[in-house]
Amino acid sequence: MNNMKTLILMSVLTALLIWIGSLLGGQGGMILGFVLAAAMNFGSYWFSDKIVLRMYGARELTRSEAPELFSMTEEMTRKGGLPMPKLYLIEGDQPNAFATGRDPEHAAVAVTQGIMRLMPRDELKGVIGHELAHVKHRDILIGSIAATMAGAISMIANMAQWAMIFGGRSSDDDEGHNPIAGIAMMIIAPIAAMLIQMAISRSREFLADEGGAELAGNPRSLANALKRLHSGAAEIPMHATPATAHMFIVNPLTGGGLAKLFSTHPPMEERVARLEAMSAGRVI
Repeated sequence: MNNMKTLILMSVLTALLIWIGSLLGGQGGMILGFVLAAAMNFGSYWFSDKIVLRMYGARELTRSEAPELFSMTEEMTRKGGLPMPKLYLIEGDQPNAFATGRDPEHAAVAVTQGIMRLMPRDELKGVIGHELAHVKHRDILIGSIAATMAGAISMIANMAQWAMIFGGRSSDDDEGHNPIAGIAMMIIAPIAAMLIQMAISRSREFLADEGGAELAGNPRSLANALKRLHSGAAEIPMHATPATAHMFIVNPLTGGGLAKLFSTHPPMEERVARLEAMSAGRVI
């Protein structure tokens, strides 16, 4: 269901890109916006492991430093048919983790000092399984494609806005177009694209929860881990950036109200409920 949801959302995002491009930027504007967004996101995708790991000061772990972590990771990579990722440690008390890398052969899993100290073995195994599921599902690639299309929509809207300010034409043939509708689309389209991008991210989190529980062999352990991580993120601050918050297993930044609408993570209650239903053999 979550794969189907991702496919539908990506299709809607593609249709929105084509529609807003033809309406505001014309064919040339649409192509230019897409090329610019693709160029900006290509570097982020190709070098995502180096960029994000360096941003958080992550240090590569050796087997002698974390033998149990290496052991459980190797066990699940064999089960999932994955190459062994590099393992990294991030200084900080907040319990959290993320995976990065452009493909399974260049993957890395980073854990914080907090999660290593606070998390029981079975729960930590569920967390690592979740991150390995992201690697297996190539979620970095999917997220990069979604970000490229959403970025292209924003760029087209900006180009149309500047063209209107300086008296240019907002499309190849703007005769008959309602200028009020055009202005409304400049505002609405980027917000709609961002909401769709966030919804795609949330659907991938559900899928990683399911895949991680299967790799670890115990959905309830991952459910308990998520509850512990959620409490830890609320109580212990972390110097994280909004641009990378979506990569963590739980959002390292706190927020409510409208922030939930733009959240990259599903509601914790729903994630836990799905895992508990999975443990009981039910489907939500």
